[in-house]
Amino acid sequence: MRRTVFGFFWIGLYLLVALAPIGLMLAPPVPTGRSFWVEMSVALGFVGLTQIGIQFVLIARFQPLTYPYGIDVVLKYHRQIALVAIGFILLHPVLILVEHPARLALLNPFGGTWASKLGLAAVAALVALAATAVWREKWKIPYEAWRVTHTALGVAALVFAQAHVSLAGLYVNTLWKQVLWVASSLALVGLVAYLRLVKPWLQKRRPWRVVGVRDEGGGTVDVDIEAVGHDGLSFEPGQFAWVKVGDTPFTVEEHPYSFASSAEEPTRLSFGVKALGDFSERLQGLEEGTTVYLDGPHGAFSVDRAQAPGYVFIAGGVGITPIMSFLHTLADRGDPRPLLLIYSTNTEDELAYSEEIEALKERLDLETVFVLEEPPHDWAAEEGRVTGELLDRRLPKERFVRRFFVCGPPPMMEAVEEALLAHGVPPSHVHLEKFALA
Repeated sequence: MRRTVFGFFWIGLYLLVALAPIGLMLAPPVPTGRSFWVEMSVALGFVGLTQIGIQFVLIARFQPLTYPYGIDVVLKYHRQIALVAIGFILLHPVLILVEHPARLALLNPFGGTWASKLGLAAVAALVALAATAVWREKWKIPYEAWRVTHTALGVAALVFAQAHVSLAGLYVNTLWKQVLWVASSLALVGLVAYLRLVKPWLQKRRPWRVVGVRDEGGGTVDVDIEAVGHDGLSFEPGQFAWVKVGDTPFTVEEHPYSFASSAEEPTRLSFGVKALGDFSERLQGLEEGTTVYLDGPHGAFSVDRAQAPGYVFIAGGVGITPIMSFLHTLADRGDPRPLLLIYSTNTEDELAYSEEIEALKERLDLETVFVLEEPPHDWAAEEGRVTGELLDRRLPKERFVRRFFVCGPPPMMEAVEEALLAHGVPPSHVHLEKFALA
C-alpha cells in the first residue's frame, strides 16, 4: 500500500513539473499575433527542455523516488523519455522553419544571433548525447568514459538551452520568469553535484572492508564485506548496490552487483561476482582489508514485495546471485513456505553455489531442478533449456497462487516469461530482474 501511494505521488508530481512550462507560457504578459505552429514549436521546446531537466532527477538515484518502481524501471524510462524529449526539441526549429523559411539563415553556426547559436549548441550536445548512449557498445566506448561524457553533454545542453531561452524567448521576458527559469536550471544541474560530490562524501563516512573472497564454483566468487564503524545496510533480499573499490568514493568507476547474502545480516554482506569484465575480475582478486563503498540498496526484485504461499525461482547463469539472497534470508527467518528452484547453465562446471544450495535444503522446504544445455553422459537431471514442456513437468499444482522470480540472460527470461503466461500464470505473479542499468 505504501509503495502504491508513493508511486501515484511521484507520477502526479512528475506530470505537474512536465506541464509547468505550458503554465509559464500562459502566464501574462504573453506575446500576441503569433501563429499556431510557432506557438506549438515553442511549447514543444519548453516541454522537451523540461523533460531533459527532469532526467537529472531520475539519474540521481534518490531512493524515495525509485522505491515504488525499482531503479531498473526508472532508468529504462529515463532512456526512453530522453529520446522523446530530444525529438520534441528537434521539432522546435523545424516547425519555425516551416512557418518562416527565411529563418533558415539562423541555422548557420557562424551567423545568426547569439540566441540561435546557443540553441544550435544545445541541439548539437543533445544529438551527441543520444548517439553515444544508443551506440555506446557498438562504438566500444568505455563505460566510465561514457558516464563522464554523458553527464557533461547533459549539463552543456541544459546550460546552452537555458541561455537560448533567456535571449530569444518572449515568454520569459519578465524578471520573475527569468529568476524562476534560471533557478530551476541551477537546481537541476545541482543534482549532478549531489550525485558526484555529496553522495560520495556520505559514502566516505560509511566504509566497508573486505573480509574474504570465496570460490562458489562456476567461475563465481562471493566477496564478503563487513561494516566499519557503522550499523551496516538494511536491504530487501534480491536488491543490489553500486560498488566502488579503493581508498576514495570520489570515482566514476562503480558497477552494480546483487547481494547474495541474507538480509537479516546488515553488517556483513556478500556479492556474487562472475568475471565478465575488467571490474569484475578486479573484484574477484580483492585482498582482505580492501576498502569498498556502496550506493544502495536499489531494486524492486524481492520476495518481500510479493507475499505468496510459496515461490518458484528460475535462474540462468549469474542470475542465481539474487536468488541466493532469497534463500539465505528465508532460511534465517525460518520460513516454512514451499520453494522450487530451477537453475539453468550451459555445463555442469558452470553451476555456482551448488554446495550452499544443498546445505540450505536442511533449513528450507526447497526442491531443486538443475538444467544443463550440455550435460555429461551420466547427468540424471533435466537437459536442454527451460521450456514450456519442462515447466509443465516440474511446476507445482498450486502454480497459480505462487509467485515466480526469474533472473538470467534476457533471451532466457523472455522465453520463460512467455512459457509461464502460456501456462496460465497471471502476469502480476511473474517478476523479472532486467539488469540493464547503463
